[in-house]
Amino acid sequence: MHEPRCGPRRSTRRRRAAMAAVAAGLSTVLAATLSACSQSSGSVSHGITLTFTWWGNDDRAARTEKAVELFEKEHPGVTVRTNSSDFGSYLQKLATQAAGGEVPDVAQLDYRQMSQYSDGGALLPLDEDVQKGAIRTDDVDKQLLHTGAYRGKLYAVPMGQGITGFAYDASLYEKAGLSKPKPSWTWEDWADANRRIAKLGLKGPDGGAVTGSNDPGTNEDVFEDWLRSHGKSLYQGQERKLGFTEDDLTAFWTFCDTLRREGAIAQAKDTTQADSAEHSPMGRGLAAADYTWDAPFPGYPPLLGDSVHFEPVPTVDGHIGAYFKPSMLMGIGAHTAHPKEAAELVDFLLNDRKAGSILGFTRSTPPNRTVAADVAKTLEGPELEIYRYAQRIRAYGVEPPPPSPPSGDVAIQSAFNRNYQRVMFGMATPRQGARELISEANRELTS
Repeated sequence: MHEPRCGPRRSTRRRRAAMAAVAAGLSTVLAATLSACSQSSGSVSHGITLTFTWWGNDDRAARTEKAVELFEKEHPGVTVRTNSSDFGSYLQKLATQAAGGEVPDVAQLDYRQMSQYSDGGALLPLDEDVQKGAIRTDDVDKQLLHTGAYRGKLYAVPMGQGITGFAYDASLYEKAGLSKPKPSWTWEDWADANRRIAKLGLKGPDGGAVTGSNDPGTNEDVFEDWLRSHGKSLYQGQERKLGFTEDDLTAFWTFCDTLRREGAIAQAKDTTQADSAEHSPMGRGLAAADYTWDAPFPGYPPLLGDSVHFEPVPTVDGHIGAYFKPSMLMGIGAHTAHPKEAAELVDFLLNDRKAGSILGFTRSTPPNRTVAADVAKTLEGPELEIYRYAQRIRAYGVEPPPPSPPSGDVAIQSAFNRNYQRVMFGMATPRQGARELISEANRELTS
């Protein structure tokens, strides 16, 4: 999910404070730096600068900066130089840094990047830090923690726990005589709901017809949930092999293509404009629902109104395909000059209750269960809704998350979108598009 751009930042107050500290105690800092090996004690470090990068919106950036300030206060002598940007720019920059052996000391990572960077030697294994308690994981779900592992080694820890669902307009569902979706509702129920909403004959702000949902055919995440609800998977574990067939993808794209042709879901011209929630069919008032992750959902009600709520992804005969995955992870650059201090920052952001209170649900549910329970007491509105949603889905029952995808998945995601767009615009049948996607995917996975 692409989020609003948030550029590099460092507050004027903090720059002035840092300059004042240098001016006031330059000789002390230099002396401490030169004798750090013999004079350091406990967790106190002297003259250390860490780099820490992430992607996200303005709220996430402001909260993260505040948590970093608290870390610096509790770790005298350690300065954290921060940088954040939008999702797309961040991925490109991190890939460039990794190619040059310059991954930041601590970096926010996407689940789909894990195999690429772990296998490429860009990240530091964290097993030793976990074993000696430098990074504490006792309060983190073991299945969720395992998503940061690659071939038996742990390379990252989760920063949040996320799950997919549908943002939907309850008022439109009610107008169509539809009840609130339950965790056991099926893909057929979802398709029927879309048809019934389209039959209302409503018009959006631009005069276009209001449909039941955005078209999910461009989204590999939806396909994965659909596959898992059918008892299948995107990949064969962490092997560089697909876990689905041409027939599987053809069935999914035929399902979406049929609904679009019926006018039950968004038309192609509206889908291709959806570079953000605001520009999506739902954001433009042309659809009653949108598949999304829980972390971005709190942005929907302010945009679309208080009748927008978050409900489960459909199932196959009650078998839910959605799963809890890390909304993002933290890793330590393999070439960091300060592995000890980097591990301290990771542990602090993961486990400190005061930091957790500051960060809130800006990266979805905190992975530390104690921190999550603390923060939940302060939640209200959409954030409280997604917390309760996660509890409801966990009680209903989900399967463990799959291993992180193999390297090459990011390119396959782009090919997935591109090939379905060919289907949307009548340039290929669902089977032709599926055949081409699988051919591209296999080339990517074997290269």
